[in-house]
Amino acid sequence: MRIISRLERAEALDRVVALGQRAARYLRPGGLRDGLHGVWLGHPLHPVLVQAPVGAWLSAAVLDARPGSEAAARRLVAFGLAASAPAALAGAADWSEQHEQQMRVGVVHAAANLGAVALYAASLAVRAPRAGRALRFGGLAAVSAGGLLGGHISFRLAGGANHAEAVPHLIDPGWHDLMAAAGLPDGRPVRKMLGEVPVVIIRQGRGVHALAGRCSHMSGPLSDSDLEDGCLTCPWHGSKFRISDGSVARGPATAPQPVFETRVRDGVIQVLLPGAG
Repeated sequence: MRIISRLERAEALDRVVALGQRAARYLRPGGLRDGLHGVWLGHPLHPVLVQAPVGAWLSAAVLDARPGSEAAARRLVAFGLAASAPAALAGAADWSEQHEQQMRVGVVHAAANLGAVALYAASLAVRAPRAGRALRFGGLAAVSAGGLLGGHISFRLAGGANHAEAVPHLIDPGWHDLMAAAGLPDGRPVRKMLGEVPVVIIRQGRGVHALAGRCSHMSGPLSDSDLEDGCLTCPWHGSKFRISDGSVARGPATAPQPVFETRVRDGVIQVLLPGAG
């Protein structure tokens, strides 16, 4: 774990990160990129896609332990190589919109997986069964190391996690006074604190909308964005949320923003979060 943690602070990797990020961002924001992020799924797509190549390659290793299974193992390897392409694209899309510590570990994660792809491809090129098995086991070791690093990014560094998930657990049930109604300008997001939770509140005509103030993608400050077409855009990575219901209008975020109900009582805006507590 200490070795992996050192990767988070390895500034020597930043040049590689910058090159990789520029390459990944050739895929412009839009439907395809949102599809790779998993906006339609409600959580990142990459962990789902990696099951296919890793499962195929692990199955090939099981078959390699049985004499006479060379042909079946090779077919599984070929399937895994084909399935690794969309998994890599989804991973690159997610990786290019993360914090620097996650991206440093991510380039080593990608290098391990590319090494696995190279070893598995080489195992198809050789004809000697013993050499093919050795290359496949080497590929399995490399993709396992890549998986370990991917788990570190996902769980230790919270890459891909819903950063707004804790909001309902930090707020008491019921209505809460938030601010004076007269102090809320029209069309401009305002940041207020509800206990320890930042809230972004917006007046749009006669309506008042309130959302959790930290972006569900990487906790960017939504109050620093402008209201446009009924949406707030995170200034950090460009995730766009509809103020009407908190749904994701554009990734990389995949989880919606918690949305508060609002009302005005005695000149004070009050908010209630359904499911709080």
